[in-house]
Amino acid sequence: MRLSEKQQIFTACIGKLILFASSKEYGLTQGDGYRDPRVFGEMGEKRSYASKNSVHKIRLAHDFNLFVKGEFISDGGHPAWLELGEHWECLHKDARWGGRFDDANHFSFEHWGCK
Repeated sequence: MRLSEKQQIFTACIGKLILFASSKEYGLTQGDGYRDPRVFGEMGEKRSYASKNSVHKIRLAHDFNLFVKGEFISDGGHPAWLELGEHWECLHKDARWGGRFDDANHFSFEHWGCK
């Protein structure tokens, strides 16, 4: 599958995640999405705080801020994060939830072995 095709599927799945969160009356706000290689380095290059192989750099990851009943949820172990993460993982075979590697607000697609 071409990267552009995967990016389009990823974007559609992000939409589904947002709708699911809304149906649960969870609030989401934007966190990091695309990480421009001019600032963060090309894939395989470490610049700034981004991982050298961050799929944010290839438009296959997005971070969100979560609110439950108006309260910002910073605890990655909160049940709402788990619910969102498990839903995300069911949307596509390449979907990876950061809660499995201590980054609960991270939703991505694995590509080139990176998540």
